[in-house]
Amino acid sequence: MLLAACSSASGDEVVRERVTATDVSFNDCQKVACTGDLDGAAYEIVLPEKWNGTLLVYSHGYRQLKAAPPDFTEPATTPEPAPGWGGGDRALGQALLDRGYALAGSAYASNGWAVADGVKAGEDLHAFFVENVAKPYRTYVWGDSLGGLVTATLAERHSDWVSGSAPLCGVLGGPNLNLDLALDVAYAIKTLVYPGLKLTGFASWDDAVANWAGAAKAMQALGSDVANGVPRIALIAALVDAPGQTRTRDGSSITSQVTAFAESSLTALGYATFGRYDIEQRVGGNPSQNAGVDYAARVSAAERALIEAVSPGSTDKLLALLAAGERVSADPAAREKLAQTGTPSGAIKDPTITLHTKADPLVLVQNETVYAQRVKESADATGDLVQLYTVPPSTYSEAGAPYGAGHCNFTPQSRLAVIDLLDSWVRKGVYPGPAAVAQAMGPESGFSALYVPGPWPTG
Repeated sequence: MLLAACSSASGDEVVRERVTATDVSFNDCQKVACTGDLDGAAYEIVLPEKWNGTLLVYSHGYRQLKAAPPDFTEPATTPEPAPGWGGGDRALGQALLDRGYALAGSAYASNGWAVADGVKAGEDLHAFFVENVAKPYRTYVWGDSLGGLVTATLAERHSDWVSGSAPLCGVLGGPNLNLDLALDVAYAIKTLVYPGLKLTGFASWDDAVANWAGAAKAMQALGSDVANGVPRIALIAALVDAPGQTRTRDGSSITSQVTAFAESSLTALGYATFGRYDIEQRVGGNPSQNAGVDYAARVSAAERALIEAVSPGSTDKLLALLAAGERVSADPAAREKLAQTGTPSGAIKDPTITLHTKADPLVLVQNETVYAQRVKESADATGDLVQLYTVPPSTYSEAGAPYGAGHCNFTPQSRLAVIDLLDSWVRKGVYPGPAAVAQAMGPESGFSALYVPGPWPTG
């Protein structure tokens, strides 16, 4: 398979020879506009002193449509040629430049659920680089979160120029599966905590934010009610397998775990309210559904035991309330339109490495389970997939987990390792086995060769 990947079907396709050159000629930024705008998307290209012939196209993660809870930070609109670069942290990007890579990244023409814009930005940026800088021997696409979904979509659509891909903490289950799960959280909060919560059809961004704020206040009040509140928080988390750890909560005590459950649920609720508002405007209606879902089937024996330990007899009572609630059906046209923005089919053509934290409260690690199954079942998949996971320490302070817990919370060395491993795989045919991965990522990365995520929450 790897040998077959070294051939090219036409002169227009990517050059896949395992070129070992470290000083490939190119037009530098004195001759090329390395910053600018491509069809409404700001871009930036950063070139090394000596180029190894490989281009890295990075796709940034989700940026809110507008300033949003909890901190109402104004969303960025700047290009991101490497993780952290646009925010001023250029150490990772510099390490890649020192290795000889050319870096390119773009903002998208819009913020919000801008998968289609992200894919177009990546396509346009690659074409611009080829036309103005040089034709790469290899192009690797990589990205975080929503950018991970953009990355997977680019790789599936453009095996003619993509040599390898690395979706990190990506929404690889696709938009409908993940937005359905956000609806599950919202439905449970509405049924068990805050009856006034809207589930769909927000009148405006401000309306959606106000709904989130009301629910957040009600959720906060629950935490101090051990007999009635804590079981509800734990059950909401159980329905969607929300992790009992976050970046700031290690889950080492019941209090810490319940706080993590609440934080994870409110994170998901953001996408079920103001995130949903943006999506519904894009696709012309509600794409999500929970009609026919059996929520009782999602509660494991361990999850039930935790709830019963706090409040005996409450699990079945709460599940009965969920069973009796008014369910939501999707607008079929809106659901199909959202799926078309980018839903990975698993038809990978080139070496692909994914990386995910075990305790991701925003993009569940089980997205990797779904993606792996799609790759396995795809009749068109000709590439190989390697999935890597980082596991957090058993305890850490509220200053933050060093890795493994939190959305896209990887060490810089882990990110560098993914690119190094992908490059060795593509250029040298060195498969990234567990020993090679452990060595590349280092002992302080949280990498676990034994961890395997569970199935997607269904029922």
